[in-house]
Amino acid sequence: MRRSAPVGPKRLPLLPLPGRARPRLPGGERGRLTMLYGGLLVLAGAMLIVLVNFLVREGLYTSISTAVAVEPRLATLATPDPAAAKTLTVGTAAPASVPAGTDPPGTDPAGTASADGGQSHFQAVKVVTQAAEQAAQNQLLTVSLIALGAFAVISMALAWWMSGRVLRPVAVITNTARRLSGENLHERIALDAPPGELKQLADTFDAMLDRMEQLVGAQQRFAANAAHELRTPLAVQRAAAEIGLATEDPAAVARVRRKLIEVSESSERLIEGLLLLSVSDQRLDHREPVALDQLARAVAAECAASQEARANGVTVRTDTAPVSVEGDPVLLAHLVRNLVGNALRYNHDGGRVEVDVRDGVLEVANTGPQVPAETVPYLFEPFRRLQERRHSPREGAGLGLSIVASIARAHHAVVTADPGSTGGLRVRVEFPTA
Repeated sequence: MRRSAPVGPKRLPLLPLPGRARPRLPGGERGRLTMLYGGLLVLAGAMLIVLVNFLVREGLYTSISTAVAVEPRLATLATPDPAAAKTLTVGTAAPASVPAGTDPPGTDPAGTASADGGQSHFQAVKVVTQAAEQAAQNQLLTVSLIALGAFAVISMALAWWMSGRVLRPVAVITNTARRLSGENLHERIALDAPPGELKQLADTFDAMLDRMEQLVGAQQRFAANAAHELRTPLAVQRAAAEIGLATEDPAAVARVRRKLIEVSESSERLIEGLLLLSVSDQRLDHREPVALDQLARAVAAECAASQEARANGVTVRTDTAPVSVEGDPVLLAHLVRNLVGNALRYNHDGGRVEVDVRDGVLEVANTGPQVPAETVPYLFEPFRRLQERRHSPREGAGLGLSIVASIARAHHAVVTADPGSTGGLRVRVEFPTA
């Protein structure tokens, strides 16, 4: 016997979740704005016409009936006797003065003729009033509908023009963004418009382009400077090996060996600095409370006892207060060591280095050569020095302040620097307070 295949549960079609898809008008943003603005204007016009027609209809009958009732010529429509019509007054069917004891002409003693005349007058007023009211309403409705149609066309045209004017800055921003590339990052929108949301958007886009241009320029300079810094030791090593080792003089060979070791150590420091810069640019995975004052005192004591400080007679002074910050103790130690090391390296003989820690702020200042204020921001870029590189033993790799800035960013700290009044540089690192 042939078995039928088991029938599993049917899969129900997936239904869209409520609230996910919103109805949108067809067309672009300009078309949607035109439909929205034009529709609102037409709706307002239609509501105004309905209101006017309603108010006119409510008071039209009273106005026409009053106007017809006060018209003397219409009195003849309700009186059979022309002589009696001449004596009718507004709102009354009584005749003029009549001698006492006699009846008015055209009436019987019971006043039947007078009542019939008044009733005929009011019937005539009612008929004329209703006819005039109907004609006026029809005319008003016809004119209102024609005016509404013309108003709708004009509203749509004005809405189309207005939406185009409003969205013109958006088109400028879009065209500028499409043109931008690595070669023309200097271009800006520079929107000439009154203050408003779109003006703020264009200015924000220009500010973003400024930051992008600075970052791209910094990366290009970093790549060029890194290539130069890494190529120079290799060229020195090759020259020393080809020229210095060509002789058999033991003293020359020893000098070449020392030079090669010195260049190798310089390259090693450079590579370590680049690795540290790369690590500090990443997000911190571990944070713990660090006693910044104790760390600063330990690093300052280590640098004060170094051979460089003793050889140049540089004194290191510390003034600290208890300060605790959240961060990586290893990176913070590199930050303090780079600051104090730079302050020692770029100092004059017999100078001093001051290390202050208080209120969540680390400040390192030194004596030394004059630093132009306009060059201070560039000192935080990799391989940027105050003077051209001389390849002297005391010269660093040019990564000290850039590593400081990178570590500070990783700890959400703010780094500022100001030239000293008598020379040197004062660097201030402000850590966030808890």
